[in-house]
Amino acid sequence: MPLDEYRKKRRFDVTKEPAGKRVPEPAGKRVPAPRSGKKLVYVVQKHRATALHYDFRLEWKGVMLSWAVPKGPSFDPSVKRLAMQVEDHPIEYNKFEGIIPDGEYGGGTVMIWDAGHWTPEPADVDAALKRGELKFRLEGKKLRGSWVLVRTRGRPGDSKPAWLLIKHRDEWTSTEEVTELAPRSIVSNRLLVEIARDEGGNVQKAADGDPPALLREILNNPGMLAPARKSRQKAIWHSNRAMS
Repeated sequence: MPLDEYRKKRRFDVTKEPAGKRVPEPAGKRVPAPRSGKKLVYVVQKHRATALHYDFRLEWKGVMLSWAVPKGPSFDPSVKRLAMQVEDHPIEYNKFEGIIPDGEYGGGTVMIWDAGHWTPEPADVDAALKRGELKFRLEGKKLRGSWVLVRTRGRPGDSKPAWLLIKHRDEWTSTEEVTELAPRSIVSNRLLVEIARDEGGNVQKAADGDPPALLREILNNPGMLAPARKSRQKAIWHSNRAMS
């Protein structure tokens, strides 16, 4: 089952993450590729867990192929961003923005940082993944143009497949840092610190994932904060746990 690893790592009576639809894979058969002409979705979730990273997810054969990108995407073709391949996620995860409780796998604050559609180039994604070079185009709110994921040997001790996320040269190329210029959620317009405040998360830990310069601006002008949303859970403003 494609989502077995994902489900084994989570306690769905504790976390609000979706379990995903249980669609059994036909015995002895390959999962069919999406029909021609169907638009495939992608999502990038900014995730302040043990450390800040960006979860880059591409829809394929009923699941979201997933990579954790520590420094996030870059529009600069000279910048090669490490992308560690992780377990497939359910399609329903694309709508998840909120808190994973501390102590759970991936505990922290999750933001829907970007989303849209992607087009593989060429169309045979399985062959590209096997070859270790997946080229594609993105049409999102923040990310656009031609990109590639290239498998690499990784670092000594890596337990997961290592790839590099690289921007191809096209009309969207830029040396500006998109993660700094566009730090807010595309669905709620919130920063990580605001999501934690609203959803009962660890505000101090979440703020560590927001741009420091922007947080300094907010301290001088609190009106820049998004209005607080009602939540049944109380946000954690101070933590006795060592920050990791």
